[in-house]
Amino acid sequence: MMNEQQLREKLERVSFATLGHFLEDGFVSPAIRAQLSGIKVIGRARTVSVGNADAFAVNRALAWLQVGDVLVIDMQGDHEHACVGAVTSCAAAAQGAQAIVVDGLVTDLNELRAARLPVFARGTSLLTTKLRSDPCSAQNVEIRCGGVPVRPGDWVLGDDNGVLISSGEHLAAIIDQALDSDEAEPLLLERLTRGEPIDAVLRLD
Repeated sequence: MMNEQQLREKLERVSFATLGHFLEDGFVSPAIRAQLSGIKVIGRARTVSVGNADAFAVNRALAWLQVGDVLVIDMQGDHEHACVGAVTSCAAAAQGAQAIVVDGLVTDLNELRAARLPVFARGTSLLTTKLRSDPCSAQNVEIRCGGVPVRPGDWVLGDDNGVLISSGEHLAAIIDQALDSDEAEPLLLERLTRGEPIDAVLRLD
């Protein structure tokens, strides 16, 4: 039985795109993209559902972040109001967060890039959330992000190619296969570069 630390060590080594050979579910919509480049994120989901541009909901989630968390924000279909900016990013980093994933928009893009905390979002906007509370907001509950159900404590994996959110059980079941695939890839590339026939290197059926 693989423990959490063993799984984390293997996730640090694997190419996240390789996991896509062995999993079908958990891949967040490609509309939610990394706002920085050259990143690799491994953390546990801290979830918040934000209703009606409620900025206080995000602030409360920030206050409760733990070291290693990834803040995952469900904007309940609001793709107009940005809920993350320079202050939000700074606060998350100060709490020890690994990243922020927003099914929605962000702002202060230059400041976010300068801060270097990985942020994933659908895009940017000047229109932002408001300093108010809304009863439709909720903390640390199951949410949806980019079409994927997210439970508090799920693993969140992200890089320049996208975001995968899954349970430890599902990841542990395929991680060794993925690592074996990564290990085999350099030889495949070398053989292709040498000019070996495609049908001698790659499976065709």
